Amino acid sequence: MPVYRISEKEVFFPDPTLARDDGLLAVGGDLCVERLLLAYSHGIFPWYNPGEEILWWCPKERFVIFPNEIHVSRSMKKYMKKHEFRVVLNRDFADTMHRCRIKREFDEGTWISDEMEAAYRALHEQGYAVSVEVFEDGGLAGGFYGVCIGRCFFGESMFSEKENGSKTALIAFAQLLEQQGFLFIDCQFHTDHLASMGGRFISWETYDGLLREGLNQ
Repeated sequence: MPVYRISEKEVFFPDPTLARDDGLLAVGGDLCVERLLLAYSHGIFPWYNPGEEILWWCPKERFVIFPNEIHVSRSMKKYMKKHEFRVVLNRDFADTMHRCRIKREFDEGTWISDEMEAAYRALHEQGYAVSVEVFEDGGLAGGFYGVCIGRCFFGESMFSEKENGSKTALIAFAQLLEQQGFLFIDCQFHTDHLASMGGRFISWETYDGLLREGLNQ
């Protein structure tokens, strides 16, 4: 299948089902708030190397965590009982996103560029991008950020400053999302870490149905 080229002059995406088998759908465009909202509301997200053209992805199988299925291992339960935790939403979105960037640059390289940071700060200012931070025994332990539209949450990146920091943040946030009636956390791509916490693949048809339901407020 071809990869579609989109223009900065028009906020538009091709049908998500036209994505290649590897999930790549389109190239080009920009990261304006309107385009990002259109993308996420159709199961599309940007992921590309800094300095390259924007690549837009829509995998045909989706890796998600259902909030009521978040897995807390026996060792994690013991760990959480030994420490005092405090979870905060939007403590400092820009700082949390930048910590995710620095962590990934150190470990494996990152797609979080200056351009991405500016774009998601703009989304945050419009009330759509959210950061989650957890404090352990009074110190910042970890967190993550993502995009929240309707009753759908799209996770982007995580960081840990202390052992299990990002895990604790995700567990607490999933429990909050369950209470608020959210349908899923979109993990975008599989990782062993997220699979161990309850992540699993669902078909595009199932995902699309949940997405339509979650956006129908």
